[in-house]
Amino acid sequence: MCRSPARTPQVTTDAAGALKVSRVVKLSVIVPFYNVQSYAPETLRSLRANARDDTEFILVDDCSTDGTPEILAAAERDLRGAVLVRHERNGGLATARNTGLDVARGEYVTFLDGDDWLAPGYYSELLATVEHLGCDFLRTDHVQCTARARTVSRVPHGRRGVVMDPREAILPADRTTSVDYAFAWAGIYHRRLLDDGLLHFRHGLRTAEDRPWIWRLHREAKSFAVVGLTGVFYRRGVASSLTQIGDVRQLDFIRAFDQVIDETSKDRDADTLLPKAVRTYCAIISHHLTSGRFEPQVARTLRAMSAAALKRLPSDVLVDALDSMDTERASRLRRLRRRPAPLGSRVEEAA
Repeated sequence: MCRSPARTPQVTTDAAGALKVSRVVKLSVIVPFYNVQSYAPETLRSLRANARDDTEFILVDDCSTDGTPEILAAAERDLRGAVLVRHERNGGLATARNTGLDVARGEYVTFLDGDDWLAPGYYSELLATVEHLGCDFLRTDHVQCTARARTVSRVPHGRRGVVMDPREAILPADRTTSVDYAFAWAGIYHRRLLDDGLLHFRHGLRTAEDRPWIWRLHREAKSFAVVGLTGVFYRRGVASSLTQIGDVRQLDFIRAFDQVIDETSKDRDADTLLPKAVRTYCAIISHHLTSGRFEPQVARTLRAMSAAALKRLPSDVLVDALDSMDTERASRLRRLRRRPAPLGSRVEEAA
């Protein structure tokens, strides 16, 4: 097993010439924040309840314009292991996570969103589990929180606590599998994945940034496991979350799934994996078309971009995918596919 240089204490000298030994970092926790002043205090309290001498918390302020920067400045002073990084301009969740990855020193890496929180001692349990199993990455269940309601959301993978080849968890095409459970914060990842270039997100994606990321992990990592830990509390219904906003940024899911299709089509097992990727893309398009969240102009752009996306998909694979779906969704997507291609560049610019 390869080990990161971050595991070796670094010896330096201070201004007076005295030797200084930097601490070994076992876990780097990357937490982007953007205009979450109402939720950041609870998030930070939960990080304090998970602080250890070998853990660093990389707090990325993505150019917040509310009271979040002041909250994070205080956390930098009193949260053990806190490292505060500020963006000069807002870049979105994918870019903020990449900023954290670029400065992370830990043997393991995980993520948390700035409006979610953790159970006390969760990271110690998570570390102990991944070290016991010895795999590249570990996926976990989580608790979904909507107002006062609490629901356990489980990784759609039946074998628990068993180390497997991640490729074996992508299929079957017509069922929900581990690649459909794309939450980056629901797991922990060995640094060798970062060193191999597998943990960064596509720069600038405003939504669905986890989709090409989780597909890449399952195609290219060597080992993974799923366990039933439920220490992450995921807050749904936050008004500022992009999952609640029907503006043009939501349409980044097209760019995200185009990347999934492009990369999977180049895979050695493209013939078997592409049907899953195409069918999932179709299901997501259908979901957005019927969500009712978009303003009329954005809804029109969505339909045009979705029609263009369907035309880009491999025809034979698309036909099989639509034949495997229920009549209502398949008919909707077939009609959309028959739409004339839009004139001009407006759709391309929106993408």
